[in-house]
Amino acid sequence: MKDTKQLFDWLVDGAHGASDASEVIGRVGDDLVRAGIPVDRIAAFVRTLHPHLMGRSFTWKRGEGVRVGEASYDFVQTAEFQSSPITMVYRTRKALRRRLTDESARGEFADLDDLAAQGFTDYLLRPITFLSGEVHVVSFATKDPAGFTGAHLAAFDDLMRPLARIAEIMALRRTAVTLLNTYVGRNAGERILAGQIHLGDLETIRAVLWFSDLRGFTALAGALEPSALIRALNELFGAQVTAIDRHGGEVLKFMGDGLLAIFPFDHGGTVPKPPRAPGDLCDAALDAAGEAFAAVAALTEVRAARGEPPLRFGLALHVGDVAYGNIGGQRRLDFTCIGPAVNVASRLEGLTGQLGRPVVVSPEFAALTKRPMASLGTFELKGVTVPQPVFAPEEGQPLSAW
Repeated sequence: MKDTKQLFDWLVDGAHGASDASEVIGRVGDDLVRAGIPVDRIAAFVRTLHPHLMGRSFTWKRGEGVRVGEASYDFVQTAEFQSSPITMVYRTRKALRRRLTDESARGEFADLDDLAAQGFTDYLLRPITFLSGEVHVVSFATKDPAGFTGAHLAAFDDLMRPLARIAEIMALRRTAVTLLNTYVGRNAGERILAGQIHLGDLETIRAVLWFSDLRGFTALAGALEPSALIRALNELFGAQVTAIDRHGGEVLKFMGDGLLAIFPFDHGGTVPKPPRAPGDLCDAALDAAGEAFAAVAALTEVRAARGEPPLRFGLALHVGDVAYGNIGGQRRLDFTCIGPAVNVASRLEGLTGQLGRPVVVSPEFAALTKRPMASLGTFELKGVTVPQPVFAPEEGQPLSAW
C-alpha cells in the first residue's frame, strides 16, 4: 500500500480543480485505489438547507464514476431511512463498522444486507462533523475477501479532517446558492454571488414582464382563517412559479396576492445561456400562463371538494426596459426590477377583472408573439400619460376566457 499524502495535501489545499462534491468524491475514490486501498464504493450523504430536499448523496463505485441522488423530507421520515446505519451515526456521532461476512452483521441493517448480497465484505461509516456541529456521513466499502486492514482504516482517519472541511465549504456554498435562488430568483442569485451586492448596482434590461394578481382577494381574506388564506396563496403562487420556471422565466417578487416575473431577452448571470428570440419569449410566457391557469383550475376543483372558495387570477403580459438590480437601503437590499414598464404591466393587470379576461397584453407584446391577439380598445391607465391600446387572445383561443 502506498501512502495517501498526495491526496491528503490536495484536500488540505482546497481540492483545487474540483468544481463540486461529486468531483471530490470521485478523486478520493480513484486516488485511494491507486494507493492500493481496496475500496470499491464510497457514499457520502450531506444534509442541506432546501425547501424540498433534506440532503444529497454522492455514490462512487470503482470503474463507474459518481452518481448523485437527492432525498426528500418525506423519505427521511420513512422506516427505511430511520432504521438505516446513517441514522444511527447521526444519533451517536460515532463511526460504525461491520464485517459483512460475519453472521452477527446479518439482519441488523437492510442496507448492509443488500451490500453483502452484492459481494461487499467490509463496511465503514464515518461521521463528517462540520465546525457548526452538524453531522454528515461518508462510508467506505470493499469486496476484498480480507476486508479493510488497520493501515487502511488509518488512511481513512487521516483523510477525514481535510475531507470534512472541503465538504463544509461546498455545502455552505450550495446552501447559499439554494437560498438565493429560493428567495431572489435563479438569475438574481447568480449575480449576487458574483459580487453584484452594492446599493445602486443596476443595469437596464429588456424583458417580457409577467404581472399577476388574485381576483377577489379582499373577499377571500374575509372568508378564510389566516392559515387557510396562506395555503390558498401558496397554491396560487405554486401553480405559477412552476410554470414560469419551466418556460425560462424568473419570479422576482411576491407582493401580497400579486406576483412579478420576467422573461429576460439577455439572460445574463454567471452561466452563459443561448439567447432566445423576443417572439419566442412571448410565446414561452403564454405557454407558462396556459399551464398556470390549468393548474389553478385543477386546484379549484380540489378546493371545492374541501368546501373552500375557488381561486382565480388575472395576468398582464408586457414587453419593456426595466432597471434590474439592487434597490433599498445600506443594510437591507432587494434585488428586483423597476421602471415605467413595470407600472404599465401592473395597471394592465387591473383591467382583467373589468374586461372579464384572464389575460391581457400590451401592444408591444402583441406585436411580438406568434399567437393571434385581438384588440380590446384603448384605455386610460393610472400613472401612464398616454392612453394604452390593450389586446388579449382572440375569442375561442386558449387564455381568452376563464
